[in-house]
Amino acid sequence: MPHSASDHSSATVHGENIKALRETGRLLAARWCPSPNYGPRPEGSTINLLVVHSISLPPGQFGGPYIEQFFTNDLNPSEHPYFSTIADMRVSAHALIRRNGSVVQFVSLLERAWHAGRSSFQGVDECNDFSIGIELEGADDIPYTPEQYRSLAELTTVIRSAWPAVTSERMTGHCDIAPGRKTDPGPAFDWPGFRASLQEAQPGNHSAERPRKGAE
Repeated sequence: MPHSASDHSSATVHGENIKALRETGRLLAARWCPSPNYGPRPEGSTINLLVVHSISLPPGQFGGPYIEQFFTNDLNPSEHPYFSTIADMRVSAHALIRRNGSVVQFVSLLERAWHAGRSSFQGVDECNDFSIGIELEGADDIPYTPEQYRSLAELTTVIRSAWPAVTSERMTGHCDIAPGRKTDPGPAFDWPGFRASLQEAQPGNHSAERPRKGAE
């Protein structure tokens, strides 16, 4: 595939075989919950951007099956008044990190998940074409958990090992690629703390834990 890295190393990073990840886009450390809301990346595109999002359903409430139902087009609008406003939307993300740090994957990293919408990064539009979207279960004004930062850092390390074009300068929030339209992950997201966690999660640092498998 044109967006896969050319290095065929079988190195393992945080339990992930990087060669296999490049070939399949599937994360071993994540529970697979496939979404129909994706498509192929444009011919010749390169994965070179990581976009951090946040989501909670209902807004400000955590736990429950609603995020997964939303990303798989199975959300029942009668279960909460807010759900009737979004039940017909067709969106997804590549992965979700729950409050306890567990990871759920919805779309292969090789595919184009529908997470960014109308967006632009450094003058290039349609970020879905070349980005990986990671959702954190959370809200703009509620602190994220240490487990989430740890899992996000380890997941980012794995992604950067497979697609080195995702450099430290090419990690951003949804609010930054769709300003005025989106606000997540919001002021509650600690970018300096995340980058510090990213340093701790580098291969060879045995104090870092791998993301836990499955959900609550």
